[in-house]
Amino acid sequence: MTAAQTLPPTHHDVVIIGGGFAGLCMAIALKQAGRHNFVVFEKDQGVGGTWRANHYPGAACDVPSNMYSFSFEPNPNWSRMYSEQAEILGYIEHCSRKYGITPHMRCGEEVRDLRWDQAEQLWHITLSSGAPYTARIVVSGVGGLSRPALPKVKGLERFGGDLFHSAHWNHDVDLTGKRVAVIGTGASAIQFIPQIAPKAAELVVFQRTPPWIVPKPDGQIPSTLKSVFKALPAAQRLARDGVYWSSETFGLGFVHPNLMKPITALAQWHLQRQVSNPELRAKLTPNYTIGCKRVLFSNNYYPALARDNVNVVTSGVREIDETGVIDSNGQHHAVDVVICGTGFDVQNPLGVLQVLDQDGQEIRTRQGMSAYLGISMPKLPNLFFLLGPNTGLGHNSIIFMIEAQVNYAMHCLEEMDKRKAGAICVTTQAEQDYNAEIQRQLKNMVWTAGGCTSWYLDEHGNNNTLWPGFTWKYWLKTRRPNFAHFEFSPLTTRQTMLA
Repeated sequence: MTAAQTLPPTHHDVVIIGGGFAGLCMAIALKQAGRHNFVVFEKDQGVGGTWRANHYPGAACDVPSNMYSFSFEPNPNWSRMYSEQAEILGYIEHCSRKYGITPHMRCGEEVRDLRWDQAEQLWHITLSSGAPYTARIVVSGVGGLSRPALPKVKGLERFGGDLFHSAHWNHDVDLTGKRVAVIGTGASAIQFIPQIAPKAAELVVFQRTPPWIVPKPDGQIPSTLKSVFKALPAAQRLARDGVYWSSETFGLGFVHPNLMKPITALAQWHLQRQVSNPELRAKLTPNYTIGCKRVLFSNNYYPALARDNVNVVTSGVREIDETGVIDSNGQHHAVDVVICGTGFDVQNPLGVLQVLDQDGQEIRTRQGMSAYLGISMPKLPNLFFLLGPNTGLGHNSIIFMIEAQVNYAMHCLEEMDKRKAGAICVTTQAEQDYNAEIQRQLKNMVWTAGGCTSWYLDEHGNNNTLWPGFTWKYWLKTRRPNFAHFEFSPLTTRQTMLA
């Protein structure tokens, strides 16, 4: 037992896990409501979440800048239509400073265990340092893109060169003149491959399934437009509204895949225009309905693959040995560096975090991950998930969803105060009914019926990742909680003493 573990627990009314957009949004809402007794635990060395961790070459957002920001904190100074990693991180840091969240941050601290004490009506929290904490309320801002997933390939540990995941990019490795292998062709890979292809002597790209890619309407934002946004904030709000509703229109295609035909035609034209080699073009042509996997945006990915020093391998990876990668056909590709662009463990976003409910059961032992509105789970009082099950998006800004969830959680806290309640917990029946309806809606949507295998689906083929349809419908559902779906418990003596 460490010295930290022998100390009495430090208490906060609210503990927030994660210092990305979600955790920061919750912290700002608490601050603005006059609730100052909270702390934010962040495993990295500063705020930012995904945008601090992912600093690979070419890292950028695929949601327009005006929409990929807080509605209450517009930024008239975005440099590009689609912001790059450093600028987004700078925006997050700015928000943390401006709204006074930085003093509440505890960086370099990872939450390892959450245990609900039914008698005390408190959460007991253990950090990676061993330090104990208690809290009346816990808010999880752990996003799905926080745990890199390495490929399940034999021999990873045997490789004698440099090997790393794109989310842990090793900038000390100079790729100039090196033979490089990239495993994976998802959202991260299509951004960093164009950056490294001109440097590498040879680049071998191992593609399991080609993505659908459409042109990215990116570019510098003119200084005159920035000036208009500064002088007339209403103009920027109008621009944001335009982005939002055009994105919602795109979302129609997920509900009705036949409406994706124009987007399919655009993607096919994009491929035809940028790749003249018929053999390479065939390798890069998907055989599933567009939208089944994440639709990607890029203007430079296809030209990078068409370079003379780039080879696209579609046979899969069988094994990695000391000197290179062996594909499924048995061909050995000698390389100096292996970069894994293999995405994230979306089905297990909690990572090492263990959560014990009021019965002492670890929540990951439950059959499938589901939550009422993606926020609340039965037998987990006073615990709110931001970016929880079935709240991910394939067509709009996740920050819109975060703000809706934070608003919902704040209404729950206010209701607890009104009722002088010590705990609030969604009923099992309400959660089951909600999840059954969500899964019914998802059954015939493109992610399930589109003919592909994606990280959206778990091992049972269930989609516990995405919201089925329009975000404005989610906003309506979360605008005012239906407290008939919750059970309230009175304040305990322990809670009163700590208040």
